[in-house]
Amino acid sequence: MMNQPTVAHGSRIYYLDALRAFALMLGVVFHASISFLPIYIGWAVMDVSTSPVIATFMLVSHSFRMELFFLIAGFFSHLVLNKVGIKSFVQSRLIKLAVPFIVAWFVLKPLLISGWIMGAQSMQGEAQIFESLAGGFNMLTQLPKDVFVGTHLWFLYYLLLVTFTLLIGRAIFCYANSKISVNFFKNTFIWLCKGALGIIVLSLLTTIIMWFMSSWSVDTPDKSLVPNFPVYVLYFAFFIMGYLLHKIEGCLDDFATLSTIKFTLAAVSIIVSNLLSGYEMQYGHGNYFFIKIGYLVSYSVMMWTLVSISIGLFKCWFNKPKKFISYIADASYWIYLIHLPIVIFLQIAVAELPWHWSLKLGFVVSVTLCLSLFIYDLLIRPTIIGWVLNAKQKPSYFISKIHTAKINRP
Repeated sequence: MMNQPTVAHGSRIYYLDALRAFALMLGVVFHASISFLPIYIGWAVMDVSTSPVIATFMLVSHSFRMELFFLIAGFFSHLVLNKVGIKSFVQSRLIKLAVPFIVAWFVLKPLLISGWIMGAQSMQGEAQIFESLAGGFNMLTQLPKDVFVGTHLWFLYYLLLVTFTLLIGRAIFCYANSKISVNFFKNTFIWLCKGALGIIVLSLLTTIIMWFMSSWSVDTPDKSLVPNFPVYVLYFAFFIMGYLLHKIEGCLDDFATLSTIKFTLAAVSIIVSNLLSGYEMQYGHGNYFFIKIGYLVSYSVMMWTLVSISIGLFKCWFNKPKKFISYIADASYWIYLIHLPIVIFLQIAVAELPWHWSLKLGFVVSVTLCLSLFIYDLLIRPTIIGWVLNAKQKPSYFISKIHTAKINRP
């Protein structure tokens, strides 16, 4: 398929803005789905209506959404670093990543604990809202125990880790630049970005990393500030991939090229991963070792093909400025930060209702997005919080529309 020229304005590349928002919004749907799994995995609540479809969706979406996000973060890191210099880049990363990580943790962690208390109560009888909230905020009296862990904000912590690893590596590379063969690494990277064979090689390398995860899929490193090394290496690999995709001209177009073989690899790897995933807990199976290797290879292929295909599809669909998409792209960071307590409270509210799981899932996602967007437009977008999250303050869309309507009223 032919590549389209990339349409951009300033530091904005429209389809990557939309893709970053997609990766974060997919996370909202992912978390909203967990209560509808047919087996209880320790989530805040388990719904009375469940489906194996949810397990398949979660397996597939979990395989690539955060990897895609880290790749895009690496891409824009090189773009911004080249534009503003290292000092301003470091300042912007600290403001945009560290400040939300610290501030949001103190707000969201008590709410999440409240959700878990409320969920446990609801599965045993009747949820006590105020008692649960009091129990959640009581955890603040136990600080510094478990400070900055136990939330979905871990991705900000790992973004900080990989960003500063990149800066250290960049400094070492610049110092040793005259002593190593830069062209060899550059040509190797260019080759990896071209075609399905590069995807296979990247997948095999990823399989080695995946072997050291505690589960068969990508671990969620939210239990400790001590970095989970396999997870750290995986996300750094995608971050540096994005960094180099911007640094080396033409590589992004090659990597995002859509082809029949990529779609075929994606379809086959999804099917194989789903078929083999059921063996994860069958430790006594005679072929457990080989089944695990087969699963990890297929999972890694699924990961890389879906990342590549996502970029290619969004380049086809969203390569021109669209006001609504740009608005959602701006709002997506805030939505992902705030969504989890809302999702859990809504899951608890609908858990016992005699609705089909698909209706409940749609309700939870829709209300979460609407409420998050409403708060964003009125209280985040036009305030200093909007500046912290998006490096700019913009007027509220709804207030500006009301103001315009009053002016135009006869």
